Amino acid sequence: MRITQGCFSFLPDLTDRQIAAQVQYCIDNGWAVNIEFTDDPHPRNTYWEMWGLPMFDIRDAAAVMTELASCRKVHGHRYIRISGFDATHGWESLRISFLVNRPPEEPEFHLERQEAEGRSIRYTTRLIEAPR
Repeated sequence: MRITQGCFSFLPDLTDRQIAAQVQYCIDNGWAVNIEFTDDPHPRNTYWEMWGLPMFDIRDAAAVMTELASCRKVHGHRYIRISGFDATHGWESLRISFLVNRPPEEPEFHLERQEAEGRSIRYTTRLIEAPR
């Protein structure tokens, strides 16, 4: 199953050239770029581990791509994403976040629906273990 989180996740995987173009867009807008990774892509897991510190003063996408290559070398079997943080007063939040690396085998999730009292409906997401 293909995990779909963040921008561009319904499209085919971005090439490094396309990733660099998006990173340069973030830099041109003055956003801090950071690289994060995880092995738990659950939609509620919003706090991924950071690769280094956020890159506030980067002026060229090549520096970010070098860091991405280093992260892929160490964590190539995990999910890796790039985020652009806008520190502008009034925004102070992520403006863009997209996956740049996926593990060879992605986990599958099952959505369980449970009707409760009244018209309440509860949903639970469960991980489906892959057969070994």
